[in-house]
Formats: sequence, C-alpha cells, structure tokens
Amino acid sequence: MVDRDQEYVEFVEASSASLRRTAYLVCGDWHRADDVVQDALYKLYRSWSKLDRKGNPLAYARRAVVNAAVDSGRRPWRREVPASDLSFDRARLDDHADGHAERDEVLTALGSLAPRQRACVVLRYYEDLSVEQTAQLLGCSEGTVKSQAARGLETLRTAIDQARQIRRPA
Repeated sequence: MVDRDQEYVEFVEASSASLRRTAYLVCGDWHRADDVVQDALYKLYRSWSKLDRKGNPLAYARRAVVNAAVDSGRRPWRREVPASDLSFDRARLDDHADGHAERDEVLTALGSLAPRQRACVVLRYYEDLSVEQTAQLLGCSEGTVKSQAARGLETLRTAIDQARQIRRPA
C-alpha cells in the first residue's frame, strides 16, 4: 500500500504543474483551475490502485482534468458569466513570455471560445496531442475534434484581429 501511495505522490509532484496549466487554458481562471485539478487528482487517487501505471497515467489524469474543467463550466453558478467575459489572470503565468502582447492576445481570445472548442484547441495545439489522442481524451469522434479545433482557431483569429485593429492608431 505504501508503494502505491508513494507512486501517486511522485506522479502528482511530476505532473501537477502541467495539469494546472492545461486546466487554466481550458477554463480561463487560475482558481477554478486549482479546483479542477484537485477534483481530478482526488478521483485519480481513488482509482490509482486499479489504474495501469505502466500505460500512460498522465493521459488519464489529463482527461480527468479536461472533463472536470468542461463540466465545471456547465454548473448553474458558472453560467452567470459568459465565456467572452472571462478575464484571464495574466500576472500569474509561469512561462518566459511574461509581458508579451501576443500571449495576452491569445489568452484573451481563448476566453471567447466555447468550452469544448477551448479544450480541443488547448489539447491539439498547446499539449500537442494528435487528433486521435484528443478525441480519445474528450470522448468524442475525430471529426468532432477536427471541426471544433477548426472553428476554435477561426474564432481565435477573428478575436485577435479585432483586438489588433482596436490597438492600431488611426
């Protein structure tokens, strides 16, 4: 029993930062991302003894995080704030791109995507998963991933173009 718990602790230490970033990109809020990851890791711990850790426990955990992030947006108290009104917390990003306007534009534009589109875009282009892996993770068809990712990218392009036009002096 101790060995399984130790394996779980090591897994969480190694993957929690990545899972948190993914949750943030899918849901657009650091506090909600923390809650989503905590819920997903709790569920993962409950099934840790049954999980085939020789396979890919990160894929299982990532799926749990994405599903929890998408589901959390469906809760009634989350519906009060439209996705387009989400303000991304730019001050706490842990990457080397702090201060880059392009990153800010992308994060703001991500807030304009529907939850499933956001999940598809994040998994395909941030997590660099294949169409097949993304479909498996989201529990949908490959065609759905392709169409949601394409629509999401088009929405991102439009939002970024609009933001740049607003910033340009006349």
